[in-house]
Amino acid sequence: MIRVRLAHEPPAFDKQVRRPGLDAIAELVGERPAIARPGPRRKKVADRRDDIPASCFPGFWTHAVDDLLTAYERCCAFLACYIHPATGVPTVDHMIPKSHSWDAVYEWSNYRLASHLMNMLKSDSTVFLDPFEIEDGWFGLELVDFQVILMNKKLSQADQDKADRTLRCLNQRPCCQLRMEYVRNYEAREVTFSYLERCSPFVARELRRQGCLLPGDA
Repeated sequence: MIRVRLAHEPPAFDKQVRRPGLDAIAELVGERPAIARPGPRRKKVADRRDDIPASCFPGFWTHAVDDLLTAYERCCAFLACYIHPATGVPTVDHMIPKSHSWDAVYEWSNYRLASHLMNMLKSDSTVFLDPFEIEDGWFGLELVDFQVILMNKKLSQADQDKADRTLRCLNQRPCCQLRMEYVRNYEAREVTFSYLERCSPFVARELRRQGCLLPGDA
């Protein structure tokens, strides 16, 4: 896991995601939307925005997937691994879950590009480290079982709890196998180090830090 910098909001995001999302929220509490649309109004499901069930929010965030892939170079914010076309499944993770904050459901700054597996593992947990808020060097890679380990021993108790939950997800067997495959393919010279830096930047950074680069790789 490495630090991810928030990308600029895409020009079309407000029109494609935020405005229709906020209009939907208005309808879900029985209010008129700001912009008229064809078809029947959505059924009221709550008296207050805070009481709207997470399952009732329309999935306008899916319109942001392509922009997230471009902005973050197809790299899962949590695994720090490339999400391959066709074989990978890119998803929008709400860092603040939909069940916890209605006003962040349709906000670009709350979206993290995530592989389908990591999105499922994180689920609606709020006890999870945000890739936008961690610092480089907090995590290392153990090169036997290919588990991610915590290097920062001075975290607050709240961040320690988040780190524990995050590591349980990052160290699921498929995640460790993926990191192992990248390392083994690099060691066999089946991929270059530049490829590794693009497709698995955390692994590449750890191999460099631990002095495990092959001859000729700077």
